Amino acid sequence: MDLELRHLRIVRAVADAGSVSKAASLLGLAQPALTAQLKRIERVLGGALFERDRHGARPTRLGELVLDRARVLLPAAKELQDEAVRFAHAPSPGFRIGATNGPILGGLVDRLAAERKVSTYTSWSTHELISMVELGRLDYVLTGACGDSGTPTGTLVWETISLDPVFCLVGEDHPVAKEKEVELADLAGEQWAVTPGDGCFADCFAMACARAGFTPGTIYETDVPTCTHLAQVGRAVVLCQATHQAAQGLIMVPLARAPLRWRQLLGRHPTAPEAAWVVGQAKQAHMDAVRRSQVYYDWLVRNPGYGTAP
Repeated sequence: MDLELRHLRIVRAVADAGSVSKAASLLGLAQPALTAQLKRIERVLGGALFERDRHGARPTRLGELVLDRARVLLPAAKELQDEAVRFAHAPSPGFRIGATNGPILGGLVDRLAAERKVSTYTSWSTHELISMVELGRLDYVLTGACGDSGTPTGTLVWETISLDPVFCLVGEDHPVAKEKEVELADLAGEQWAVTPGDGCFADCFAMACARAGFTPGTIYETDVPTCTHLAQVGRAVVLCQATHQAAQGLIMVPLARAPLRWRQLLGRHPTAPEAAWVVGQAKQAHMDAVRRSQVYYDWLVRNPGYGTAP
């Protein structure tokens, strides 16, 4: 016999009542039946749970241990049951979306919020967001990966929203700011800045630099405002997604022949609501971002057939 919640309820009832006879009355059982059940529970747990005499039943040291655990587990199980019932009968809360740093979340939320309630959660960690979806705390995760890598493993269903080149951000006074595109090798002497993540982008960037004939210098991994500041003051070149909207004082310059690519991914729980529609809205949000980025739009015109068509 395995220990079950109903067994813990019996132990708690005997302790609260102070005797087996009173507990049997409260539980609606015959005293011999409750006594027999209590003995089976004690065999499972390896010892007596109560000292019984004509004055009633008092917990043993083992009984106190079991009661301490029961007083935690039983309310938690009741809370879980109540929450599950409320969840099952509640109206749909809408879409719960997690995202890493990226330029299309705002557009996607705007599109979805026109129809349904939307909540968001942002993290630098794709692993954290995937875990939240697997646990049912989120419906979707909007993230990305290096263009040549596959989709994450696990139970989520993944859709590729786009395949974009990686561009760079430089200050207005940078020597390449007026170029239509720049060779990665021409930036060999630069320091770099990039937003953090737990994927393989750093390794992909190092390999791209190696193919271009150099080893990158200092790489600042930091938040978006700091990346922006470092580029504005000429301290670093920032790697960015092609759909990024450059801040004032910055110029986005494509890298020739796209040595780095970024795949926008939308992962979902298998039971996520209206999956086909949400995927379609994500792709439309991406296209909206492409149209807002004149640099990317012009690059696509010069490179027909690459990744996302304008």
